[in-house]
Amino acid sequence: MSKSGGHGGHGGGRRKKHEEHEEHENHERWLVSGFDMMTLLFVLFVVLYAMSSIDLAKFTAFANGAREGAGAPVTILNDGAAIDAPVENDSPLKPVQVAADAAIDGTEQTAAEQAAAEAVAQQQARQTAAEAQGAYDQLAAARAALQEALAAAGMSGAAEFVIDERGLVVHVVSDPVLFAPESAVLQPQGAVVLDAMAPTLAALPNQIEVEGHANSLPVTPGGPWPSNWELSAIRATTVLRHLTETDGLPDDRLSAAGYSSTRPLVPDSDPSYVTVNRRVDVILLSTGSPRANALLPGIEAAAQAAAQALGN
Repeated sequence: MSKSGGHGGHGGGRRKKHEEHEEHENHERWLVSGFDMMTLLFVLFVVLYAMSSIDLAKFTAFANGAREGAGAPVTILNDGAAIDAPVENDSPLKPVQVAADAAIDGTEQTAAEQAAAEAVAQQQARQTAAEAQGAYDQLAAARAALQEALAAAGMSGAAEFVIDERGLVVHVVSDPVLFAPESAVLQPQGAVVLDAMAPTLAALPNQIEVEGHANSLPVTPGGPWPSNWELSAIRATTVLRHLTETDGLPDDRLSAAGYSSTRPLVPDSDPSYVTVNRRVDVILLSTGSPRANALLPGIEAAAQAAAQALGN
């Protein structure tokens, strides 16, 4: 019995020791799990803290942008916090509607600007047309007066008249009216023509240009002129001096230039090119602006067409 009891006691002691050993092992596992949990909590705390840190400068810029966009004032505190002032319910700011209204207003403004620009352009065109018509009427009146003066002097066929973008151009043929061939001495008939035109020219405020022109035939070798350039220039100067020195036109209103054969009235294939292209042009310059003067040829063409229609 004692053996059995000893065995039983020995067995009971072993079980007790085994249970104590299991309890010791369970305690260590709990301790390890607790450390792991604390580590995870610490890491989580660090992550949350990092996420909660605010770049004050960036946040301030963002807050200001939000304030300007929505109209709500934003106050930045020293610790980086922000307080948004609420927008009143009756605030007139309506972002979507404002954007739509702005787009509509922009379209209407663009249309209004285009209409205003077109109106200004039309007004300027009317003013230019009126200016051109006024300049043309003055030149046409001068032409009529010059034609009448030449007719009174018996020199109706001595000149031809045309109005172009420069003004009133009086083509006075050189041969035989103004000058003899290859001569720069004014003919008696040429003096009569200039004297007849001078009173009308003197009464007008326009500037006057005198242009000398030659035909394409070369000058005689060994003659008084090296080329048609010199001949055309001296002829223009001769006419200018007669108008100023004999007829009394102011010097500051006249200028002279020679163009040789570079500006013919008719081509060399025309049988009349020898006499027609050898000429002196007295040009009564238009007083209009360049834009108005550009319209003068069109007005002249319309006037000539109307005159022909009435004649027929």
